[in-house]
Amino acid sequence: MKLKLFILTLFISTLAFSQTKGTISGVLTDKDSNNETLPFANVLLKGTQINGITDIDGKYSLSAPAGSYVIQYSFIGYESVEIPVTVIDSETVTLSKALGAAGYKLSDVVITTHVNKQKETALLLEQKKAVEIKQSIGAQELSRKGVSDVATAVTKTSGITKQEGTGNIFVRGLGDRYNSTTMNGLPLPSDDPSKKNIKLGIFNTDIVESIGIDKTYNFRNFGDFGGANIDIVSKTHTGSEMLEIGFELGMNTLANSQKDFRLQDGPSKTGFSNTSYPKNPFSSYNFDTNWNTAAATPINTSIFIRGGSEFNVGENGKLGFFGTASFDNEYNYTTGVSNGSIGLNGIPRRNLNFESFSYNTNTTVMGNVNYKINTNNSIKFNSLFVNTSSQDHQEFEGIIDSFDIASDGGGYIRRSNLDQTTVFINQLLGNHSLNERTNFNWGVSFNSLKNSIPDRMQNTLIPQNEQSDPDVKQVSDNNDSENHRFYQNLKDNQLAANLALDYKFNKEDEDYRGKFTLGYSGYTKKVGFQARQFNFDINNAVAQPVVDKNNIDGYFNQTNFSNNLFSIKTFNGGLAPQTYDGDQNIQAAFVGVEYKFTPKLTVVFGTRGEYIIQNIDWFTNISKGTNKFDKFEFLPSTSIKYELNEDQNLKFAASKSYTLPQFKERAPFQFEDVTEVIIGNPKLYSSTNYNADVKWEYFPKSSEIISLTAFGKLIQNPINEITITSATNDISYVNSGDKAVVLGAEFEIRKNIFEKDTENKESLSTGFNASYMYNNQDFNGQKVENETDLTVFFSKTEGKLTGASDLLLNADLSYFKEFSQDKNVLATITYGYFSDRIYALGTSGRGDLIDKANGSLDFILKSKLTKNIGLGLSVKNILDPTIERIQDNQNVLVKSYKNGINFKVAATYTF
Repeated sequence: MKLKLFILTLFISTLAFSQTKGTISGVLTDKDSNNETLPFANVLLKGTQINGITDIDGKYSLSAPAGSYVIQYSFIGYESVEIPVTVIDSETVTLSKALGAAGYKLSDVVITTHVNKQKETALLLEQKKAVEIKQSIGAQELSRKGVSDVATAVTKTSGITKQEGTGNIFVRGLGDRYNSTTMNGLPLPSDDPSKKNIKLGIFNTDIVESIGIDKTYNFRNFGDFGGANIDIVSKTHTGSEMLEIGFELGMNTLANSQKDFRLQDGPSKTGFSNTSYPKNPFSSYNFDTNWNTAAATPINTSIFIRGGSEFNVGENGKLGFFGTASFDNEYNYTTGVSNGSIGLNGIPRRNLNFESFSYNTNTTVMGNVNYKINTNNSIKFNSLFVNTSSQDHQEFEGIIDSFDIASDGGGYIRRSNLDQTTVFINQLLGNHSLNERTNFNWGVSFNSLKNSIPDRMQNTLIPQNEQSDPDVKQVSDNNDSENHRFYQNLKDNQLAANLALDYKFNKEDEDYRGKFTLGYSGYTKKVGFQARQFNFDINNAVAQPVVDKNNIDGYFNQTNFSNNLFSIKTFNGGLAPQTYDGDQNIQAAFVGVEYKFTPKLTVVFGTRGEYIIQNIDWFTNISKGTNKFDKFEFLPSTSIKYELNEDQNLKFAASKSYTLPQFKERAPFQFEDVTEVIIGNPKLYSSTNYNADVKWEYFPKSSEIISLTAFGKLIQNPINEITITSATNDISYVNSGDKAVVLGAEFEIRKNIFEKDTENKESLSTGFNASYMYNNQDFNGQKVENETDLTVFFSKTEGKLTGASDLLLNADLSYFKEFSQDKNVLATITYGYFSDRIYALGTSGRGDLIDKANGSLDFILKSKLTKNIGLGLSVKNILDPTIERIQDNQNVLVKSYKNGINFKVAATYTF
């Protein structure tokens, strides 16, 4: 009730603020170019801090207290004009002006503008001008939609969705292995040994200027590409000094309803952990942390500080600084049903109810220095540190195995896990205009990543005997690994470089019709993985005591260890870990030509040659060995743009690319989850991809777009994760067939329903995008058997791609109201929907696992109360739908739960 009253008071207070001012507005034009509008010109009231720039249509609007001023218009290469003006309360003065060229030769002037890529209008202008098919989402749009991380950000664009409960991003039905992630054009390491890409959710939007999404391959990108390249452009600072602090407070309705919120003992609430295994765990019981859980208060918090400044250096130079630091935490709780090992008769062998308690943290620190040496040369240094942690405590109760373990119920499995990732990214970037024709840009990066699971705990309890009360339990002695502690470390060091030289040719009037590009890309990484699992072997030769599930430490302790109730083992009897070490080296050269054949037709053709080497060594409980993969790839690509008129483009793109298997997929390392065992396949090999897109774009206004895209993909020898035929039904990775095909269409519209450009602005805008896909792949068990040592019995001869929804929808509606220059309110509603999609392929006659269709509704309210103070409210997952997974042949429920509704209030102060 108090929260509701606070929100109501906030909203009423926001609407009540107003201060009478006047407005100066108008349009600037270029008198030497038939009075065409002049975008990005400077407009200021001399002697004040009131200033602005014209938009893409040359329009400007300034709000100022009543009084007399001198308004100044300026733009590099144009005459500066000053005009006296009087501002009257509650009135609008319309003042338009045509600027002419300054009294010197154009050759003496280099015209440069800084395009603010945080703004939606600037990104749409960039998209309109580009020959390639591009799509971007900027910081302004992310703020309006209440997006807090990059993973959520990309799902707001057409054709992209995120898999529930994982960090997996699917682009046009293609998952992690087919996508790539970069920052400022340079590759990023992965935080998961089985994944290619880093979890985008670890990057909060405080560091983001914009996110570029290239769904079509071009010769400048690395060739390991199938779905999209997602490029995070980091924030920089230009202009006057800025400092801002903020604080957020929130809760999840399900987590907040738990009086006994339980988490693993040991990990710090800050997300940093230094837990390690005992030096001598075989002779005594000396683990540092408890099996029993620790209590927590599920209140979500966030705090940040960010600022920047820019200084003049010499006659032409500028030095800009930007820094941001933040800490976020989040509690969540789910409860539901988890069934598994469903037979052909539709009856699950495993039937469990579960509870899941989770706690996530994110610590981010980023700083950069941007040195504009002069109008022709600039360099930028960017450094980013991110530490994320994810605690997950799960409890399962019911039938563990109807044929073997707790067959009549009463089984209990508990698993506590902390997953911590620390990534350190360092980049140095440069851009140099060598002369009127030649431009050289470069970038180098060194990234280091460490991922650790410092103390995963699992326990399995079963009824003491079939006739006893199911609540009277003892520790299960069915399998050593049912009770264990697990320690994992992954290190990934990367060095990358990009070099590109652009040369313009065939000058016509003041522009060049052609551009030749020559470049180099290099990328090398070294990965080291270690894992130790300490299994607790229960001695079934002695009478085992009753164990309280809420006091596991009452059993696993030094006394019972000394009494020989259990012993501690590893896969090799010692402390030597299971390991794999890998290195990957990609060296590439590329060349491209862009040529404007007519005023309307521009073509880009490029090709890239890549030499790829991937080596891996492993030592696991299955085998010891080495494996080498090397290949040369020739990767042509083309983009064509035809300008139908001033506001419409027709674009085409086609390319060839490839998809590499990951290190862990090729190492025969056995990874045990609660309900499945995953093992690598050394004989896995790369896929070849062919891509084509056609796109129509219409830009009615600077902030509006209507577009329609048709796309197609052919993947040869696609890679899939499947269940192989084995005693334990392990999961592995195989080239499952000869080809996969994806065909689809995407539609997007952004429209201003109304926009009042009066004294105080008011607008209502909407956005909508939709994606519809047909996808199919063939399955060939004989091909798998011929190429590997594995046996697979596919349930079908063909089927859909995992993670691919036929239909994806996103919609948003935003209302903005300005009460004065420093007082406004912005309210946004967003909705996202995906249709049914395959989670895992069926084998041995069993159906596919299907994630059922779902939708999510969010509300975001932001208000600026004064020049310094801002407040916000967000309510996410308002509908709180049930998340369901089924097995389709028998239509059996596999998993069902809810995520709860998330509330958050926020406050910011700008100095």
